[in-house]
Amino acid sequence: MKALLSVYDKSGLEDLAGALVEAGYELVASGKTAAALEEAGLRHSTVEALTGSPELLGGRVKTLHPRLHAGILADLDNPEHVADLAKQDIDLIGVVVCNLYPFGSQPSVEMIDIGGVTLLRAAAKNWSRVAVVVDPADYGEVARSIDGAGKVGPELRLRLARKAFAHTAAYDAAIVGWLDGQLNPGGEADQKQLPPTIHLALELAQPLRYGENPHQIGARYRNIGTTSWWDSALQHGGKELSYLNLYDAEAAWTLLHDLEDLGPAAAVIVKHANPCGVAVAPTLLEAYQKAFDCDPMSAFGGIVALSGAVNEEMAEVMLSNTQADVVIAPSYSERALSLFAAKRKNMRALSAPAPGPQRWHVRQVSGGWLVQSPYRLARGPQQWEVVTSQKPTEEDWSGLQLAWRVCAAVKSNAIVLVGNGMAVGIGAGQQNRVSPGELAVARAAGRARGGAAASDAFFPFRDGLDTVASAGVRCVVQPGGSVSDAKIIAAAEEHGIAMVFTGERQFRH
Repeated sequence: MKALLSVYDKSGLEDLAGALVEAGYELVASGKTAAALEEAGLRHSTVEALTGSPELLGGRVKTLHPRLHAGILADLDNPEHVADLAKQDIDLIGVVVCNLYPFGSQPSVEMIDIGGVTLLRAAAKNWSRVAVVVDPADYGEVARSIDGAGKVGPELRLRLARKAFAHTAAYDAAIVGWLDGQLNPGGEADQKQLPPTIHLALELAQPLRYGENPHQIGARYRNIGTTSWWDSALQHGGKELSYLNLYDAEAAWTLLHDLEDLGPAAAVIVKHANPCGVAVAPTLLEAYQKAFDCDPMSAFGGIVALSGAVNEEMAEVMLSNTQADVVIAPSYSERALSLFAAKRKNMRALSAPAPGPQRWHVRQVSGGWLVQSPYRLARGPQQWEVVTSQKPTEEDWSGLQLAWRVCAAVKSNAIVLVGNGMAVGIGAGQQNRVSPGELAVARAAGRARGGAAASDAFFPFRDGLDTVASAGVRCVVQPGGSVSDAKIIAAAEEHGIAMVFTGERQFRH
């Protein structure tokens, strides 16, 4: 029985090849794999010697040959197969060890593997007889599983076959994604249409404590061959993370980084996917305290995201406030982590890098998926239009930008009131356009006077604006675009409020 080895990643190869030889396999290898076996002093023959055909086209054609694939694909319970093998004097191949060119990290035409993928699919198809090994991490288990007859166990062969097909599926998905990029050289920002097909290949990245509720199982998956900021995040103590911890932490960390140009320091507190506290300030401690003061009741059990390192002083202030479930920051001092470990044993403290871009936003519906380009603020203040005779002051512009960016992270319908560099009233997730304003005004409790307000969509009637104006704000930012815009502008003039149209709605669901 022969074992065919053709690998790009040669880590662990010598040990597995030695185990195969010891189990009675004759090794057959291609190209640089054969050279590695030669250097290791392991007896082998080459693919060219077995097939009688040299490598062609600069190595593009090496293992694409009937003598190899017949030896892999033969079904020994089929007399015709057995007769064909005998007639052509083809030896059986019982093990195929193959991994592919690293297309994911080096995307190019030359990194599109053909022969390797074909070997993997052929061996995986015939898993009832052939062991296909694609991952060096499996070499040890394969070597240990070989029985006295030189066979890899059937349950392991089945698992290896599944892994091989999953690997080739992910490989093809990566190639399709790369080709989509070739068709859209302008990049994601210039994406004008969705591709005709989307291929998701996901791998288990992180088991979670539970899903949305304790009776549901949950995990984080990632695109195979890629990483995100979550993979670099480091948890410093506390309980295991749950599904909602990750969901809310993603919202907090993303919003925090949307604010990084508005002030030296920023803090965000999120509860049930909505911000309940946001602030920018000269110092991190001030930003955190302002964010907490926005809505202390809702901050209990929330996610705190901070733009700078957490030191001992910061930790002591956080411990004096109500408990957070998760804290995310770039880093922590040893003393801060010691305080958290001693006084908030269940709180998860995460250090993490900045979040990266996403290609698509995908959400499941019954029988399929909804797909859209990821949300981003497409229009900045330079494209906004002041539509009232009252013009925003420089201070007003700072408040308008903060209110607008926070509002973009709030579930619709949404109204956000800000004052003194902090969100003071957030009304989220209401079914009409008046109620979120009422909630925001009530939570602001007078703190929005002289501040700014944002609405995620236009005001269809003046009652929504009247509610916001009752908080005493000096300026309002909203998309505009209603048939009642003239009436809303007139109402703003009555209130003496500066109003800005962004021309950009930002519903979030």
